Amino acid sequence: MTPDEVPAFDAHVLAPRHSRYAVTVYVLNEGDRIRSQLARMTTLARAIDIIVVDGGSDDGALDESYLAHYGVRALLVKTGRGGLSAQMRVGLHWCLEQGYEGVVTIDGNDKDDSSAVPAFIAALDAGFDHVQGSRYVPGGRSVRTPLSRHLGVTLLHAPLISLAAGKRYTDTTNGFRAYSAKFLRDPRVQPFRNVFQRYELHYYLAIRAARLGYRVTELPVTRSYPASGAAPSKIKGLRGNFAILATLWAAVRGRFDPPAAVPR
Repeated sequence: MTPDEVPAFDAHVLAPRHSRYAVTVYVLNEGDRIRSQLARMTTLARAIDIIVVDGGSDDGALDESYLAHYGVRALLVKTGRGGLSAQMRVGLHWCLEQGYEGVVTIDGNDKDDSSAVPAFIAALDAGFDHVQGSRYVPGGRSVRTPLSRHLGVTLLHAPLISLAAGKRYTDTTNGFRAYSAKFLRDPRVQPFRNVFQRYELHYYLAIRAARLGYRVTELPVTRSYPASGAAPSKIKGLRGNFAILATLWAAVRGRFDPPAAVPR
């Protein structure tokens, strides 16, 4: 098994650990969106540690005194290269090093209703290892989802991930998820590799968990896009969408599997 590969980052610990689980919030220049989201997440801080993982924002929205006021336990600032998957490697690895038994992940662009977090914790407590949030299962809500995004997920992305996983998923671009520490530490998974830079890790972990026989489930969530203005997204233009498709195809073909079979 290769040594863990984690981008360089700075850790600003604002409070001691007090929970078995952590929720990692992934941010890159989200401005008022992340502040609005964290204000609503304050009540969760009594039940789960909130960790903000910043990809290198320069908008001034992540002032440490502000974060501490809203119950954030730590701010991790990635200084090494890479996009979302690199941020995830920082957040997930730090949480495992801190001894958390599971990690919830959520985007920091204020599209997700964080009131579903306790349901993800309950799923981890019940023994699930990969929990996928979905706006398309009973109880889930899709609010003002752009038609192109809706069609891309339901007609292409989710069916291909499901085919590769051998497990039906309905909302495979949704970053609202949870992972057990047991799954993340399995030497047959190896999520801490430099091959994961942008969106690869989301796709890979969904496929890998099901194929290795881990307990996988979907939970209803609400994802809302703003009523006006541009939709919060880091995927821009034809080039961005082509990169997503290329990454999806690579994940489906098993290109991100560990380089050699590793016995458990």
